[in-house]
Amino acid sequence: MAYAGGAGAPGLGGLSSSSSTAIRQVKLDKECELRIEVGMETPLRLRLLTGTAEIFGTELPPEIWLTFPPRLKFAVFTWYGATIEMDGTTETDYTADETPMISYVNVHAILDGRRNRAKASSTSDPDSCQGPRVIVVGPTDSGKSTLSKMLLSWAAKQGWKPTFVDLDIGQGSITIPGCIAATPIEMPIDPVEGIPLEMPLVYFYGHTTPSVSADLYKALVKELSQTLERQFSGNAEARAAGMVINTMGWIEGVGYELLLQAIDTLNANVVLVLGQEKLCSMLKDVLRNKPNVDVVKLQKSGGVVSRNAKVRQKARSYRIREYFYGLANDLSPHSNIVSFSDLFVYRIGGGPQAPRSALPIGAEPAADPMRLVPVNINRDLVHLVLAVSFAKEPDQIISSNIAGFIYITDIDIQRKKITYVAPSAGELPSRYLIVGTLTWIET
Repeated sequence: MAYAGGAGAPGLGGLSSSSSTAIRQVKLDKECELRIEVGMETPLRLRLLTGTAEIFGTELPPEIWLTFPPRLKFAVFTWYGATIEMDGTTETDYTADETPMISYVNVHAILDGRRNRAKASSTSDPDSCQGPRVIVVGPTDSGKSTLSKMLLSWAAKQGWKPTFVDLDIGQGSITIPGCIAATPIEMPIDPVEGIPLEMPLVYFYGHTTPSVSADLYKALVKELSQTLERQFSGNAEARAAGMVINTMGWIEGVGYELLLQAIDTLNANVVLVLGQEKLCSMLKDVLRNKPNVDVVKLQKSGGVVSRNAKVRQKARSYRIREYFYGLANDLSPHSNIVSFSDLFVYRIGGGPQAPRSALPIGAEPAADPMRLVPVNINRDLVHLVLAVSFAKEPDQIISSNIAGFIYITDIDIQRKKITYVAPSAGELPSRYLIVGTLTWIET
């Protein structure tokens, strides 16, 4: 989530847009934060010299240099005061003394109380032993991902292992864009590396906007929810720890419908609304018949910056690149060549539901959003990112989660060969691939 300053931050001390590479120190007073946008080309080194400070809820180790990659945006917050040292260039950095952190940590304290009550309650009553299921909602660029990370890191610091659910297909906090995913958070989230990827549960939607197929999006949220419920039913600790759910920034029309469906399907009992009165009022009104659901409006951070469509598209591209090459270019993806006959490619959605002859006179056949359609392998697949399904049979593809992703670099029609890049060497875990509209041109 973007924190940024620049000329549009009047009244804030310590504003700079330094291009100097000299090491410099910033002294932060208590309950202040240093908002940083790393430069476009070079990484930034940063360390905590004195006091205590945290990034997105995770404490910084004292006197250890951390290296933040180019383009990263983050904020260093201190409760009691700290001195920060920086080495490298930033697009912008400035200190802010007005933050919503006290209200955020108060929410954490209430959630922590609910977790303790759930843990202490009788396991015979499933509702009382259910910890908080928090869904964070709000418009685009309101700080939803940042708040989600803070709540997860603070909970992990207290010894809980909450489940992070990411429904934001536009950016993707757990894996690449175009997916919905969930993963347990066992440690405070690393401020550089981000969400750990040991055990993610991933479903491939294949597009970066839900308007392509709202029905498919709903179906995948339902699949994810059912899998999580099965996991929780056998794990009292995970059930008491609850979940934090990050959502998309599309909150009107179909986006609002999908938001309501997510609240219902994932049985959310705390709705945190960031920075929008209208949405908060609408949700309070529609959820008033659910007394166990609390709707709470929170202020968004002044450090959140609005990103236009081009910047968001670039961020998606970097996220996909990071999957194959690593955050610091420390991974070596492998190029492989296989025959057309080695792989089966499917698209979800399309094709008429019923033949014209079976429809009433004058009716047009509609596309079935859940129909599995085999895809002919041709040059149209070049530059597309495909998901590798765990499915054993084609009819399991929609209900199966994802093993990983490949990127198609070439299709040789004459030789019937596919060249693709995978994060690691060896055979793919499955022959069944899913294609959407997720493209990536490697630069």
